[in-house]
Amino acid sequence: MRTLCVFAAGLLFAMGLGVSGMTDANKVIGFLNVAGTWDPSLAFVMVGAIAVHMATYRLIIKRTKPVFSDQFLLPTVTKINPRLVGGAALFGAGWGLGGFCPGPGVVSSTGFGEAALAFTVSMLMGMLLFHAVDPARTVAGSSS
Repeated sequence: MRTLCVFAAGLLFAMGLGVSGMTDANKVIGFLNVAGTWDPSLAFVMVGAIAVHMATYRLIIKRTKPVFSDQFLLPTVTKINPRLVGGAALFGAGWGLGGFCPGPGVVSSTGFGEAALAFTVSMLMGMLLFHAVDPARTVAGSSS
């Protein structure tokens, strides 16, 4: 049942990306182009996601435990450190240069577009490289 729920959530996410046009790298680049022809549509997608999260988070966290786990796994580290800043900078550079965020990149690659496939393959290679170089920092099942 857990796998079915995860699949349904992923499918909902992918459909939302497609309907909103966020699988088009030009939409992201247009959003990041604040000095040129700015496209605010990505902001509406983000605000929608934040609104859903705000509406459901407090209800979910009041439960004694998640539906498919024994405990909530919430972040405990809240300090800003060089690793966080460096990772954010790398993520932002990849997003800004490629025009894809990981989710939209994977969804877009299903259409076999050259740019989306190149982005997704190189993103996966980067993840594998990170896991090979820093296995102590990688936790199976985490969202980091």
